[in-house]
Amino acid sequence: MLLKNKVAIITGGTRGIGFEIARQFIINGASVAICGSRDETVNNALTLLKQEFKDLNILGFKTKLTDEQEVNNMFKQVEEHFGKIDILVNNAGVSSATPIQNYTAEEYDKIVNINIKSVFICSKVAVSYLAKTKGVILNTSSMVSKYGQPSGIMYPVSKFAVNGLTISLARELASKHIRVNAVAPGITKTDMVKALPDAVIQPLIKTIPLGRIGEPKDIANAFVFLASDMASYITGEVIHVDGCARA
Repeated sequence: MLLKNKVAIITGGTRGIGFEIARQFIINGASVAICGSRDETVNNALTLLKQEFKDLNILGFKTKLTDEQEVNNMFKQVEEHFGKIDILVNNAGVSSATPIQNYTAEEYDKIVNINIKSVFICSKVAVSYLAKTKGVILNTSSMVSKYGQPSGIMYPVSKFAVNGLTISLARELASKHIRVNAVAPGITKTDMVKALPDAVIQPLIKTIPLGRIGEPKDIANAFVFLASDMASYITGEVIHVDGCARA
């Protein structure tokens, strides 16, 4: 119960790593509001969580994270419902593998808006709420923010930006007693990875010294730790959870 009586907002909390973060936060005693990009995924996630955790008090939102007014409304509703906000997890994001010669301005804008602008806006809105609770901002980075990737340049660029935002905000918000950290997952067994053929998976595993692909729970556990009081003197860190993977 590392997060007992804490209240968290998790963007991108309806699927994959974000959904598992929500699960582990609930298991550790937190009240949770999840945010997704579609009503269908939000409702499905709420149904699954309520089936697993009976009488669960949880909120779900379909929010355009690049719209500051919509984000403001979400935070206001969460505080009105739960009485406070302790944790923001900026997990929403999209990947890309497009070669640079084929990159369009539209794809560039999509990556930047979802992976950087939404983190900026949600963090900006969160400050006034988290200052009251001496709260925590946690961002989802990626192993490619350290190693790059062979194609889809704007995805690692966006995660480099998330790292910079994390480190800089940690310094800026320390005087308000708000900690800011990031988790950089390696290859993780999400639905997309599970759908890959074994001929693709096995070479990936060989690049990981621990000899396996990460589970969503491996990543979520790092978020639980960083959100908890056990990490009360940790801020401005980007923690890699990747089995010591190398790109």
